[in-house]
Amino acid sequence: MPFDPTKPYNELPPLPPSADIETRGILKAAISAARVLGELKQAGVLVPNQAVLINTIPLLEAQVSSEIENIVTTADRLFRLASREQESADPATKEALRYRTALSYGFQEIRRRPFCTATAVQVCRNIRNVEVDIRAVPGTFVGNPQTGQALYTPPEGPDRLRDLLANWERFANQAREIDPLIRLAVLHYQFEAIHPFTDGNGRTGRILNILFLIQEGLLEIPVLYLSRYLLQNRPDYYRLLRGVTEAQAWEPWILFMLAGVEQTASWTADKVRAIRSLLEHTADFVRTRLPKIYSRELVEAAFIQPYCRIPNLVNAGVAKRQTASLYLKALADIGVLREEKAGREKLFLHPKYLRLLTTDESAFERYA
Repeated sequence: MPFDPTKPYNELPPLPPSADIETRGILKAAISAARVLGELKQAGVLVPNQAVLINTIPLLEAQVSSEIENIVTTADRLFRLASREQESADPATKEALRYRTALSYGFQEIRRRPFCTATAVQVCRNIRNVEVDIRAVPGTFVGNPQTGQALYTPPEGPDRLRDLLANWERFANQAREIDPLIRLAVLHYQFEAIHPFTDGNGRTGRILNILFLIQEGLLEIPVLYLSRYLLQNRPDYYRLLRGVTEAQAWEPWILFMLAGVEQTASWTADKVRAIRSLLEHTADFVRTRLPKIYSRELVEAAFIQPYCRIPNLVNAGVAKRQTASLYLKALADIGVLREEKAGREKLFLHPKYLRLLTTDESAFERYA
């Protein structure tokens, strides 16, 4: 019987797939992707203060992953409002910031217990900011937002969904004879096909990708910017997902995901190396121009976020409030930061850093 997108796909096969998911082409692509992912992991380790990366690249991932779901904000707005989520952010920015919160939660959780359904539930709750659980009522489908036409109707029934998720969880943690990057591609398809929540499945699934790589030791911190690749290739992403559903076309889907990991890891590693280079160059410049106030901690505080506030320095233990204000003004005087007003608050923008984070380029103009 041909696949019918209007009927619940209760025949979704459990894992592992019956098709060959370790073809010669797939294994070759997995080795190549793992090598580049290792370069990203090493590049991240070489940044002395990991908060520099943890507080920036996940926000870029949050912005783009949200855009895939047509929740549109800008990286600049996210960075500007990163510590003011509940005060003045617009709805789209709040949603993207919640993605960052969910990713941070998952990063802490994956170090406490294995990849599991309970983590997925809590990640989705953090994204949506409501109490959610596995779907218990029918009526959910994936459709064309313009026409309302159903393109896919996921399985229904809480018992069926929990059985499929239990199988998904076992495959993640027990099928260790299969390369972890191949498992990643299979797990991502299966999670999206199960579609366990009424909303938030796509964003939850993309966070789970990163958490799985951390669990498997392929990443140390959540800095893979994979949503960038998925957004750039969104038509292929959905077409290849449908190919698995309709024809069990696993090889094209797995190759697509492996290419995404490799391309994204390469791009992100270049970006991480550029951040480290800019940080070192800035430290040298500040040490030369402001020797009386220079400290490594002061420079790193200006890299935790591209918008720096006086409390950032205070909380980092760099200086007390009045001295912190003087330090930031001194950095502005030599052109490292730029003072801006945001209502009654003072912000200190780090222009070179913001440009490095929000453009595809990994080069920066050096200080004179």
